[in-house]
Amino acid sequence: MKNARLEEFRQVAYKYLGRAKDATFELTDAILLTRNVYSLADLSLSPVFRRKWSSIYEALQDSRPQRQKLMQLYIKQIPVEGRPLLAGDHTNWPRPDAVTLQERTYEHSGTSIAENKPISIGQGYSTIAWIPEKSGSWALPLRHERITSGESPIGKAVWQLKQVCKHLAVRPISVWDSEYGCATPVASSRRSRPTRWLPFVLKTASIPADILVRLRSNLCLWGEPEAYSGKGRPKKHGSKFKLNESTTWSDAESVLELDDPKLQRVRVSLWKNLHFRKAAARPMLLLRVERLNAQGHLRLLKPLWLAWVGEEMPSIEEVWRLYLRRFTVEHWYRFLKQRLHWTVPKLGTPKQCERWSDLMPFMTWELWLARDIVTDNPLPWQKSLDNLTPGRVAQAMGGVFALIGTPALPPKPRGKSPGWEAGKKRHRKNRCPIVKKTVTRPRKEASVAV
Repeated sequence: MKNARLEEFRQVAYKYLGRAKDATFELTDAILLTRNVYSLADLSLSPVFRRKWSSIYEALQDSRPQRQKLMQLYIKQIPVEGRPLLAGDHTNWPRPDAVTLQERTYEHSGTSIAENKPISIGQGYSTIAWIPEKSGSWALPLRHERITSGESPIGKAVWQLKQVCKHLAVRPISVWDSEYGCATPVASSRRSRPTRWLPFVLKTASIPADILVRLRSNLCLWGEPEAYSGKGRPKKHGSKFKLNESTTWSDAESVLELDDPKLQRVRVSLWKNLHFRKAAARPMLLLRVERLNAQGHLRLLKPLWLAWVGEEMPSIEEVWRLYLRRFTVEHWYRFLKQRLHWTVPKLGTPKQCERWSDLMPFMTWELWLARDIVTDNPLPWQKSLDNLTPGRVAQAMGGVFALIGTPALPPKPRGKSPGWEAGKKRHRKNRCPIVKKTVTRPRKEASVAV
């Protein structure tokens, strides 16, 4: 039965790869079976890729993966029981030397580049993934798409969350990093229209999903306004609540101390009915998570601030742990770049990059569906694992493919290519400028003398 489920999944996904689906499907199998790759053409040396090396480039040129249908296929694999936990984030694909690649932008990089500046030139990709387990390294992406030069990570994440929630039967919980938990302006390119200062929690107000987002410690929130006095315009905001100034805090609604197996002693404080200045219509619950030592003193000076926006919040014991599960997306990004060879090919157009990137979620879901089928096959220097990671499952996929086969058709010889036409001129590709995203700040209101 488990083999049948994976085989059915592969058969349906094969139909959704569009044109050149045979070469594209064999390319995904070759990726899963190849641990080390130096160039895209190296994948053609895999025994499961029955075509010539040039078919890889033709597949990325001709294929048209149907993202919407693939996303619906992934959602069908999510169990109906319980509320699904979604996590969103974005990463960069560095392409500093690709001067002919269109729509390269300045992207934030987690590692230091030259001159100790964590900025790289390339393309940004936004991801929204389902987190299936309470512990582990599995994050299963539902959408993994390029952030164009006219989009921002926050705007792309809002659109992806909306697309996913349309096909979920149960209202999900989504967790987000501190970049999404602020009211900063949306960056845009110079060609696009002016930006609007709207926080992420306000942009997601119409989406049927609960938001758990981390807040930066220098943010300022506002409480409920006082009762209307009957004169003038009703107030929208109450007293100020600045996260890094304890003198502005009101009394917490509840405080809970508990012991965590990994973090040891933890204290969680809860405040209600706070909001951003730009989102008074979206009240939130504020959580402050602190790590304590045996004497009850702070182990870390910087606490973790979380905000819950949506319907009824889970218990305090559970809700702050949901955010910790967000870090599995970081594990998937590392697995994506190291084991699935996402950043290896030097593709020439953004469309080719997108079609190549569309294959990454599909391969991750294949590994997830095969985790209960394979037997751990560690390398001589590796220890055996009971709970297999995506990399360990990939090491054992050769036996699975030999058992279930492939839906891809065998190649048909097409003869020898005529090659470049004699006398035809060759033209250099145009060099494309780097698109710099700018921020249009709103004008300050003129002060009126009293």
